[in-house]
Amino acid sequence: MMGFSTFAPANPAERMVYRTLAWTWPFYGLGALYLVGPVLAWLLGGLAAIALYLGPAMRSDLRASPIPPVVWAWILGMLAMLVILWVGHVNFGFGLKQTIKSSIGWAKGWALMALFPLAGAVLPIRREALVRAQCVVGLWTLCLVPILFVAPYIGLPERIFTSPLKAVGGPGPEYFSVYFFTFDPASWQPRWQFYAPWSPFAALLGVIMILFALEEKDRRWQAAGLAAGVLMVLASRSRMGLVGLVGCTLPPRLLPLVARSWAWMALAGLTVVASMFSDGIATAIRNVIYKFKNARADSTRVRATLQRIAEERWREEAVWFGHGRVAPGSHIVEYMPIGSHHTWYGLLFVKGITGVFAFLIPLLWSASLAIVDAARGARGRLPLGIVLVCVLLSMGENIEIEAYLIWPGLMILGIHAREIAAEKRARGAGRAGHRAAVAAGPAPQAA
Repeated sequence: MMGFSTFAPANPAERMVYRTLAWTWPFYGLGALYLVGPVLAWLLGGLAAIALYLGPAMRSDLRASPIPPVVWAWILGMLAMLVILWVGHVNFGFGLKQTIKSSIGWAKGWALMALFPLAGAVLPIRREALVRAQCVVGLWTLCLVPILFVAPYIGLPERIFTSPLKAVGGPGPEYFSVYFFTFDPASWQPRWQFYAPWSPFAALLGVIMILFALEEKDRRWQAAGLAAGVLMVLASRSRMGLVGLVGCTLPPRLLPLVARSWAWMALAGLTVVASMFSDGIATAIRNVIYKFKNARADSTRVRATLQRIAEERWREEAVWFGHGRVAPGSHIVEYMPIGSHHTWYGLLFVKGITGVFAFLIPLLWSASLAIVDAARGARGRLPLGIVLVCVLLSMGENIEIEAYLIWPGLMILGIHAREIAAEKRARGAGRAGHRAAVAAGPAPQAA
């Protein structure tokens, strides 16, 4: 690729991560992406465990860093998800076969929310490897966009094929299917989902690509990543993607302004001006919200009904440990499963209040680290953007069944935790050295 700089992974773990991410489109073309994510997670998790066990005996380019406290929170939280799942299955009388099946689902879903941060925190994987690999995916996307965009207008089918790999089991055949495009049932306009199972998720994957591309130092690779990310957001025709395009990219870069006095003075001035036009602003906001919801009124209605049913059944039937699994939905929700299309209502229904806290605590911890670091400098921008995408994704999707595609972001959270922990150890060592020097007193003068 003339004009594009190359990237050389520094060790086997980094090479595995870089090549797996860079080959996203070929894996999608085989209908194998849903399997690649969990396999990579468990391989990296196993490698991290080996590196921690061997310590200094491990080869020098794979020696482990200590597990940061926030990553321990992710590990314990996701292990708690498994125990809660078992309790829910016992409470509602699911048999051993269903319990084993659900446990395998945990290994391909919630477990990834801990394994990828663990790998990022323990193994010597640089964030630059993930940034460049995401931009490589962006270049693949730009090369494929012409055939994807022209497909609905030249009579090509929506779905190309469904991989036989679906025999291993998963949430649905769409996770193993390869598409040119899909038609929106409300407007019969084409929408593109790229390498995601559906369009709204593709939009947020586009936002993630933009966040990574903004960190790329090579301008050509950065341009490829940014262009592909914006195309994914717009071509998906997703409201959530448009929100993420602004709400997940700007705040991490504006946050340092909170430490500057002139920014507070400007904000105070804007507040005074806004108060003078408060009625008009409030009306405009209400109109925007109304138009936003009614842009896809059927989808909004189904989601609201799913959430209401999930909340009512959680409160009345299974407050602490949930129902153990999603339940079939009726025609009123277009036969969508109860406990789907929203992480938090899904957690309440499937795993109860204990499941909510098992996910909420590590997420808030990672968010607080990212917010503080982003306010101090550029290092925290990418992890904060990833946290914001996870929060937005959780409001419209079940995040655990999509961890197999958002794993680069999860790994960034682990890498960020490792960077913060290493900085704290360096400061501690510096202070200890200073105290030792003071205690030793001045060096004796030469005769």
